[in-house]
Amino acid sequence: MWSYLAGVSSNLWTFDFTGSQQTILQTTLVPSAHAFHAANSSIPPERKVPYAYETTFAPLVAIGLSITWIFVFALVHGFACLRKKLTARGGTGLELNGEGSEEEVIETQGYIKSLGGAIIFTFRLVRLLTVAGLLALSIVTLLRKPGWKEHICDEALFRVGLTAAYAYATITAIATVATSPARARRSVKHICFLLGAVWLTLVYRDFWPLATFTMKPLDTDGTPFIWVELAGLTFAALFIPLTVPRQYIPYDPKDPAPEPNPEQTASIWSMMIYSFLDPVIFLAYRIPHLSLDQLPPLSDYDRTKNLVRRSFKNLDPFVVGKRHLFFGLMRTFRWEYVQLAVMLLVRGLSQFASPLGINGLLSYMETGGEDSFVRPWFWILWLVLGPFIGSVAVQWYIYIATGMMVRCQGILTQLIFDHALRIRVKAETQGDASASTPSTAAPTPDNASVADPSEHDSSDETAGSVHSNASTAKGKQREPSAASMSSSASTKVDKEKSEESEKTNLAGKLNNLATTDMESLVNGRDFLFIILYIPCQLVLCVLFLYKLLGWSSFVGLAVTALMFPIPGFIASLIQKTQIKKMKTTDARVQSVTEIMNVIRMIKLFGWEPKVNEQIADKREQELTHIRRFKVLELLNGVTNFFIPCVTMVVTYSFYTLAMNQKLTASVVFSSMVVFDLLRDQLHTIFGMLPDMIQAKVSLDRVNDFLHETELLDQYTEKSEGSEDLVLPTAVPDPDVIGIRDASFTWSSDNNGTWTPGSGKRNFALRIDEELIFKKGKINLVVGATGTGKTSLLMALLGEMHYVPSGPNSYFNLPRAGGVAYASQESWVQNETIRDNILFGAPYEEERYNKVIEQCALSRDLTLFEAGDQTEVGEKGLTLSGGQKARITLARAVYSKAEILLFDDVLAALDVHTSKWIVDKCFQGDLIQGRTVILVTHNVAMTSSIADFIVSMGSNGRILSQGSLSKALAKDKKLSAELKEETKQIEKAEHEIDPVETEPVEASKKADGKLIVAEEISEGHVGWPALKMWFSSMGGNRAFLFWGAFITAMALTPLIETYLTWYLGYWASQYELHDDPSEVSAPYYLSVYSAELLLSVLIYLAGYIVYVYGCLRASRAIHKKLVGSVLGTTLRWLDTTPISRVITRCTQDIQAVDGPISQYFAFVAEITSFIIIKLLAVVLVSPAFILPGILIAVIGGWCGQIYIKGQLSIKREMSNARAPVLSHFGAAMNGLVSIRAYGAEQQFKQRSYERIDRFTSAGRTFYNLNRWVCIRIEFLGGAFAAGIAAYLVYTPGVSASNTGFAMNMAVGFSNLILWWIRLLNQFEVSGNSLERIQQYLVIEQEPKATEDGIPPAYWPASGTLNVEKLSARYSPDGPKVLKDISFNISSGERVGIVGRTGSGKSSLTLSLLRCIFTEGNVVYDGLDTGKVNLDALRSSITIIPQVPELLSGTLRQNLDPFDQYDDATLNDALRAAGLFSLQKDEDDGRITLDSPISSGGGNLSVGQRQILALARAIVRRSKLLILDEATSAIDYETDTVIQTSLRKELDKDVTLLTVAHRLQTIMDADKIMVLDAGEIVEFGKPAELLKNEKGVLRSLVDESGDKENLYAMAANHAAASK
Repeated sequence: MWSYLAGVSSNLWTFDFTGSQQTILQTTLVPSAHAFHAANSSIPPERKVPYAYETTFAPLVAIGLSITWIFVFALVHGFACLRKKLTARGGTGLELNGEGSEEEVIETQGYIKSLGGAIIFTFRLVRLLTVAGLLALSIVTLLRKPGWKEHICDEALFRVGLTAAYAYATITAIATVATSPARARRSVKHICFLLGAVWLTLVYRDFWPLATFTMKPLDTDGTPFIWVELAGLTFAALFIPLTVPRQYIPYDPKDPAPEPNPEQTASIWSMMIYSFLDPVIFLAYRIPHLSLDQLPPLSDYDRTKNLVRRSFKNLDPFVVGKRHLFFGLMRTFRWEYVQLAVMLLVRGLSQFASPLGINGLLSYMETGGEDSFVRPWFWILWLVLGPFIGSVAVQWYIYIATGMMVRCQGILTQLIFDHALRIRVKAETQGDASASTPSTAAPTPDNASVADPSEHDSSDETAGSVHSNASTAKGKQREPSAASMSSSASTKVDKEKSEESEKTNLAGKLNNLATTDMESLVNGRDFLFIILYIPCQLVLCVLFLYKLLGWSSFVGLAVTALMFPIPGFIASLIQKTQIKKMKTTDARVQSVTEIMNVIRMIKLFGWEPKVNEQIADKREQELTHIRRFKVLELLNGVTNFFIPCVTMVVTYSFYTLAMNQKLTASVVFSSMVVFDLLRDQLHTIFGMLPDMIQAKVSLDRVNDFLHETELLDQYTEKSEGSEDLVLPTAVPDPDVIGIRDASFTWSSDNNGTWTPGSGKRNFALRIDEELIFKKGKINLVVGATGTGKTSLLMALLGEMHYVPSGPNSYFNLPRAGGVAYASQESWVQNETIRDNILFGAPYEEERYNKVIEQCALSRDLTLFEAGDQTEVGEKGLTLSGGQKARITLARAVYSKAEILLFDDVLAALDVHTSKWIVDKCFQGDLIQGRTVILVTHNVAMTSSIADFIVSMGSNGRILSQGSLSKALAKDKKLSAELKEETKQIEKAEHEIDPVETEPVEASKKADGKLIVAEEISEGHVGWPALKMWFSSMGGNRAFLFWGAFITAMALTPLIETYLTWYLGYWASQYELHDDPSEVSAPYYLSVYSAELLLSVLIYLAGYIVYVYGCLRASRAIHKKLVGSVLGTTLRWLDTTPISRVITRCTQDIQAVDGPISQYFAFVAEITSFIIIKLLAVVLVSPAFILPGILIAVIGGWCGQIYIKGQLSIKREMSNARAPVLSHFGAAMNGLVSIRAYGAEQQFKQRSYERIDRFTSAGRTFYNLNRWVCIRIEFLGGAFAAGIAAYLVYTPGVSASNTGFAMNMAVGFSNLILWWIRLLNQFEVSGNSLERIQQYLVIEQEPKATEDGIPPAYWPASGTLNVEKLSARYSPDGPKVLKDISFNISSGERVGIVGRTGSGKSSLTLSLLRCIFTEGNVVYDGLDTGKVNLDALRSSITIIPQVPELLSGTLRQNLDPFDQYDDATLNDALRAAGLFSLQKDEDDGRITLDSPISSGGGNLSVGQRQILALARAIVRRSKLLILDEATSAIDYETDTVIQTSLRKELDKDVTLLTVAHRLQTIMDADKIMVLDAGEIVEFGKPAELLKNEKGVLRSLVDESGDKENLYAMAANHAAASK
């Protein structure tokens, strides 16, 4: 195009439209730029090639390409059809728009509908008519040319080609409305390509010359035909393709969407400006909150099942083998990445539209139009179109990238989920820690983690250096198994609890992959910026600067290169600080999480003040690193700002001083834009590289999980040669249930050898002979703890690694009739009770009711107002342990499975319920005829119903099989356990009120939902929340803080704006002086540099003040939040899931520490820049005050509409993410159960549904950003172009002022978008402030006062006087205690008895003032109502049924605040009876250094009660309240506790025992009998027994141990005399 400008001379030439040369008269150059008409440039006579000659053949070439395209497609299509016929694998060939089913589509839909509907058909018809009109017009034009036939190869050739193109286009247009749908769609592509090529050709020949001073259109012939043709062509080639709706083509023709997403049918123009989102956005603007159901339906190609179909062939390790995940993702999204690359290149080029336009306009103004080639209106149009094209490109880039990101999240989450369903769960490999505390239990899948090879440790370290969170969660897998520390007195509860705690390891790791690592991958998606965009931008910047500033630009770039190590050094400091900061954050989060999990215990012990101090100390350490981190970040930002400024100063210095050039306005203002671009690239590089590194680490972690995790045998690929080693399975009968001559290990890397007592225990189950279970009968598996009973079930289920011992080895569990499995750890889903029992099976009322009855759930369901429609909550939080166990059992019994595997389902049940289950369920009609394999400890209770008993030995081998007597003869340990169980049963028969831990009363509601739904705020962030933050920032010197901050934020943009004007002023001096040496460049440079430095210093000072304010706010808000939660009531804690409280203290506090303060600073900074830049524009051109305000108002209005919708969708998106993760976690916890039932597909389907809901919200959320960006960027471009047009065509405005105003206008328009987006980000993150604010106004217990501090000696005795005590659980609730009065002397032992619901627990809580009370409680002479709560509770110790413990050592549990020495603590343990339970030679004996898992999960209930008793002895409380743990404690531990209570407590300690068995209290000093919240009897046992109508006497008479109880009471009465 530019070739004809070569060799310009003083002669002036132009061309007529046939290409012949023609001389015209020279015209005098008119000085006025606005009346300028330049003469034509000259071309030497020897260059006779006409302008645009190369376009002559363009229409014919377009036709040729179209025909070639048709042939190529026909070949590809033929090849695909051939391939489809040759291969039996359906659906693996090319999918050609579902053409196979076209006849059916046409028949079912009708022809017009099959083409896309009436609207699309109308558009195609209109295009056909338009193209036919263009053909007619072209023929007429051709025929009007004289002698066109004779000169066909010359000037008329173009018109002949054009006519042929129109004729071809007309035929193609007919095909779009008259052929099959697939052919019509292909014809549309051809006609668009063809008309587009012709349109570009005509624009080049006839429109472009109008934008120049020297050329004229080629095809004008004095008639308006060419312009009519161009208009018609524009309509057919541009308007129709851009505005016609797209046809909805289902991704899967067999499963079309009932209602397609507007995105799938929107026109190209609508997609470019995102107007298809208008309905959603304006709906969100009109209503308070937009729910997920009101969002557009999910697109076909975004549905998880279609994403899985598209991607798993490239990602699933079972399909692709060992190929790295990265290559699979690139293959899946290859076309998306091609589009991204193209869009980045377009954006990169369009970035130079502004500097080019500014340079062209200012050059034109400086020279008065002399020698100008392009007219100024073209540069003004370029200022609008260039950025608009760039904006469309970058928004399309982000649209594709965010869509890909949401899809990728869905795909990888599902991939991890699917793969997790195949992995083997096994016992955690223990390191050195296990040497001191080896596990006494066989590893089970439930004290399991992912089978993770040890070589991955190195990758974890890498992750740790980049992202501390990721490594922390993953590192937890390396902790020793919590199954250790059990002593000889450990019971089944020990095993169950250890399993529960370890189980979370697997779910934790996988959740970590699905959250932390997924987030890292998402943040690293823009790697094309690093490898493509930034290099291109840098090259273009260098070329542009060299063109403008010559070699001085290279000097500037050399300075940049020399200064590069500075930000690198600061970045390394930031990384080190970040690692330290994350460690301190982890420490605080761990501490808060631990404390919140045992907050009830903390409140009961009155530890709140000390715990608060402990958290505050950790918080202070964290804030120290946060301060350092923020200051370093500030330095990094200033450095990245300063380097381009120094580069600019150095470049201008060399340009003016060394090269002695004029620094004109066109050079200054266009180069400034490019320097800004350079600065952006610096920011991008340093911002993105850490994300890229982190993404790489996370991708490797996910890849390792997929390729290195050990799988179940059925999924394991056999390596070469191994096929010879593995013997074929010799199953004698496919229906047999049994094992012969085989070993089973928990890991395939264990060859079956097992060394007893080794620290790194590899448990192996060995079946040396043949074990065949009886079909249709009840089979019992018995044995001592740790003998491998559970392992036997796991081996049958295929969960363990099978190692055959010989040619006759086999194991078999027929699955045809169905298998049901009830695990010991009672796995329930977050569904209703009914859904948990049905487990996807159809509802049969009669069968269901029988199951409820036989599994002893009838009474439980009456306790719930919603009955079986009650939601059980996450991990069954609304259920007691026994209820969960019975629901797990009911699920198995309800199923139609022929084989039932029960793993110690009676372990969590009391004796009464166990007896009911054995009698009613195991002997009921629903079990009859089904094969039951029951692992149990309750040999005494279940042996009578067993048809076959297998006894396991201590080395994982079978001791005996057959009858009970045979088992007892061979296993002395088993017979000892049988005797103990018999005693347990007898003990339980004397219980007055068999209890289970009641579920939280307040967590039930008539509709079955959990009572307190998660709060979803509506609209903008409320003022109270913002006020809390703003006031906390200022502290006591609010005026000084805000004054300093606002002054710095105002002065910085003012100085920077002045600096821009100053550069223009400097450039204008060259216009006033002919000799450049007259302008003192050093003076201007020094002033500019000094003011630049001043600006940076002011900004630094203001921002440091702000950082300290933010830290002040972080400290204050965290303190208030923790104080509020620690000071709340137990009732509030009962109705609020602890996970929400933890979220407030961790996630929301982190938002206050980081994003909130960061975004507010950005908003404040940009607001001041916008105001200053608008004022600067108005000063230069006052007429633009109204347009400027109008642009700001329209931008603000767009922003408001956008923010309203985006806040709603962001909240919904957060809420939609949680169910994905909770389903993920729930499935991982129940992995063995899911596989046993064969319910993998069902769970995958549920996962699809949850991911689809998240994807729906995610896609809409990201698309909303595009909607606002494109509008604001277009507004900004229009504003800048309007300013340019006004200044260029208004006389009297200098080039410098024009450049300055345009620079300000471009800056202003760009900043509006950033202002809206950052304000929105601030609002979104500000949601955390609202969530914290909600927890600052929760109900509180009375605060401590000076008057409430008791005397130092108090309490000196355990005297307790109660008068008219009433209690309620809520201020307006019913009374649970009714005016009770009693007196207890110091040192008395008082038993409290009564049936369930009589008020026993309420009495203990009311003594501690944990519930709302009326009346007087006087403890050692002081009214407890006037004593501070922490003082009261720290002087009374309560031992609950299931005590809670902190994770850490035993020492930390007994003495969490380091107040006592080891001797005192050991004395307390001895007095509590712990040492009498342990033998010195026990490997697993508990010492002060023994680790305790969170909640005490690795100890039995009995051990926990002993430790709680020891804690009470350490505290030396004068009042001790014990809630008896009854049948959950084994006989020996129970005896030890009772002995300690009688003999080891000080004589002045008053003991209140909430008793469930009469034996433990018949020798008490007094007994209190409660009924319905009232005392019905209170006195000495012997005296109460004399009352024939007394309640206590009736309880004793009902007991099976009546004589013994009377004797105990009489003996105590005699002894006390």
